[in-house]
Order: sequence, then structure tokens, then C-alpha cells
Amino acid sequence: MIVMGRLRNLAAYRGFILGSVQREFQSKYRNSILGAAWTVLNPLAMILVYTVIFSQVMHNRLPGNASAFGYSIYLCAGVLTWNLFAEITSKAQTVFIDNAGLIKKINFPRLCLPIIVVANALLNFGIIFTLFTAFLIISGNFPGPVFAAMLPVLLLQILLAIGLGMVLAVLNVFFRDVGQFFSIALQFWFWFTPVVYPVAALPEHVRGWLAWNPMAPIIMAHQRVLVAHQAPDWASLLPAAALTVILCLLGMQLFRKRAAEMVDEL
Repeated sequence: MIVMGRLRNLAAYRGFILGSVQREFQSKYRNSILGAAWTVLNPLAMILVYTVIFSQVMHNRLPGNASAFGYSIYLCAGVLTWNLFAEITSKAQTVFIDNAGLIKKINFPRLCLPIIVVANALLNFGIIFTLFTAFLIISGNFPGPVFAAMLPVLLLQILLAIGLGMVLAVLNVFFRDVGQFFSIALQFWFWFTPVVYPVAALPEHVRGWLAWNPMAPIIMAHQRVLVAHQAPDWASLLPAAALTVILCLLGMQLFRKRAAEMVDEL
């Protein structure tokens, strides 16, 4: 009943959520000559750098993959999806602090704020990933029907990100060092995840540590679909799914118990 009540409250404020997403999107390119064109130009430049520089200039090749664009696709699959995770967690952990003035002045469901964070991140990701998908089709590297397998993996990744982000957001209100620590930890986390290097490049004794990294099987699932054109290893995602459930429940519990106290701390 509590969950249904919260969902109804959020649905009632859908105009507020959509308006906030639109305002943030427009504010990024205000006073810019090219305006919203930068939403296409920036990601397009990144994709071109990855595909042209790494495949044609540096002649990087992915072990076990004969495609000239194999490593470039592997790199884009990892970087683009990691950036989605990093954007959600980084912005979610400061969402209550960043919107302190709004929280104190206006009465609205506070859970709207994490939803706005996710919506903005998905909008940015949707633009760049659409361009990347177009590149896969044009270059003849589109994985086919197995491409749809990315949807449940993306959903798991988003829930993991917002679950972690909610826990950090509540803790960050009371202990501001949490946000600083996570920013540093996120950098180490990136390099401990097979985003820019294949797992085969790691020494045998190091590979076992990846089992403790919930983002490793998620990123590898995306790469498996986009590079090998194979369905993810669903069993490998079960630990990440279990952790996601725990973090989402913990985040909601912390928020429910500390919501009133947070207003005084902001």
C-alpha cells in the first residue's frame, strides 16, 4: 500500500518531473550559437575518435575478433554504458544537497529528484547510443535480434545505479565526506572494470577479483551483445541483481526514515 501510494504521488507530479528534465536539457545549451546541435556533435565526435583513431590510425585489434572495428565497438560498448552508470550515481549522491533550496521552499515528493536524475541521464544516453547504433548498422556490425537482450541488462544497470545513488544521497546529507570519497572510488572502480581492456588481458590471479565487482558482468554483458553478437551470460548477472535489490530496499528504507531529518541538515 505504501509503495502504491508513493507511485500515485509521483504520477501526480509527472509534469514537474518532465518540466525539470526539459529545463536542465535546455540550460546546458543556453547562450550557445549551435544550441541543441551540440547534443549530437559531442557524442558524434567521441564515437568518431574511438572508431577512426583506434581502428584506422592505431590499428588496435580485439583478440579473437577479426573485425577492423572490433576494439572500437568493444570500447564504445563499455564506455557509453559505464558513463550512464557514473552519471546516475554521481548526480544522485548530491541530488538532495543540490536541490536544498527547492526542498525547503516547495512541498513535493522528494523521490521526484532521483527520477529526474535518471531521466536526464537516460536522455543523454539515448542520444549518443542512437548515434552509436546507427554506426553499427552502417558499418555492418549490428548484432541483430540479440540486440534486444541489452534492455534487461540496461534496466539492471539503472536500478543498481539509482539504488546505490539513493543510499549515498541520504548518507551524503549527514556526512559530506561520503560524496568526496565516492568521487575518488568511482575512478578506481572504472579501471577495475573491463571497460577499455578485455578480461583476457588480466593476469589469472587478478581475474578472480572481478567477481566482487557488480559492474563487471554488466559491462561484459553489453560487450558480449555488441561485439560477439551473443546473448549475455544471465547467470553471471545474478549476484549484481541480488545486490541491486538490497541497495534499492536499503535506499528506500534510509530515505523513509531520514526524510524529515534531511530537511534540517540541508
